[in-house]
This record gives sequence, structure tokens and C-alpha cells, in this order.
Amino acid sequence: MNYQYEIVESDQVYQGFLKINRYFLRHDLYMGGKSVTLARERLEQLRAVSVLLYDPRLDKVVLVEQFRIGAIGQETAPWILETVGGFTPDNESDESVARREAIEEADCEIGCLEPVCEFMVSPGISVDRIALFCGEVDASNAQGVHGLDHEGEDIRVVVMDADEAIGELYTGRANSTSIIIGLQWLAMNRETIQQKWSP
Repeated sequence: MNYQYEIVESDQVYQGFLKINRYFLRHDLYMGGKSVTLARERLEQLRAVSVLLYDPRLDKVVLVEQFRIGAIGQETAPWILETVGGFTPDNESDESVARREAIEEADCEIGCLEPVCEFMVSPGISVDRIALFCGEVDASNAQGVHGLDHEGEDIRVVVMDADEAIGELYTGRANSTSIIIGLQWLAMNRETIQQKWSP
């Protein structure tokens, strides 16, 4: 496959918490020839890390719940059950972000850190990519409300037995990308990760 595309013109549409550029482009078509010039907006400069926190000794998952603007009008209540995570600054590694966010959002220190996968969130509108990990934690004292005041965070820790957390895949409560992929991965790799991390 050697398809080609051409960016005819691009300009910045918006710069705030998000950055949006508009592109005018053409690309090769499967049946031959080129497309007409298309206008497409794209969210730029988004890279994030997400971590499913797991205690292999207690067989518990540590999740977080917080208000999300994208859920307004889409869910009964816009408080979403999630894995911990955050954006990756240019000068910080994914592993460092994973460990920092686990402390900031759940007051949990990660021991072993297992890469799960990296994926595009919504390639039709964004460059957003997430590096997903599973992090070893002690869930015995995981609780409370955390987050950074200057970021407006109000994040509640939710601790569940692993079976209960995996079950949320079928209730609709686990309904965002990282938690779905993370819990599916745990369901398939739980025994292996327990053997790997347990003393």
C-alpha cells in the first residue's frame, strides 16, 4: 500500500486548553485518482497516559470517578468511572506520568508497571494517543478524594474486587476507552500478572 496525501493549506483555528488546526487536503482514492480538496479540523498536541491500578495480592482494582464535560447530555450523570491518567508533557516520560498521576489522583504509589498498549482515541478528529499501563499498587488503604486544586480536580477513589470491576464492562458503567481496554486486558492477563507480581 503506497497511498499518498497532500496538505494544500493549514491554519490554526483555536488555541486554548485545546489547540485546533484546520487542514485543506487531498488524498489518493482506493479506486484510483485523488479526492476533492477536503476541509478537516483536528485537535492537536494531545498525548496522554492511563493506568489501571491493580493489587495482585488482594485481587482488587483501584479506579477513580470524576466529572467529565464530554458526558453532559450523554449520560444520566456526567461522573465517569475511569483509570487514573493525564496528559504527557514534552519533557516527561510516559512511565513518569503514570507514577505521578497515580499519586495525584488516587494517593497510590506504583510498584511494577506493565505496558498494555498504545492507541489512537479518535483518529477522525484528533491526534490524541494514549499509552495504557497496568500498575501494581497496595489497595488496602486506597480511599478518599484527591486531585490538584489548580486544575479543578475533584477525584474520588473507587476500590473494587477485580471480578466486580471486570463486571462493570457489562453494566455500562465502564464506558470510556482506557477503562474498557484496561479491564479487558486484566481479564485476559490476571493470572499471569498475579504470578509475575506476587512474592
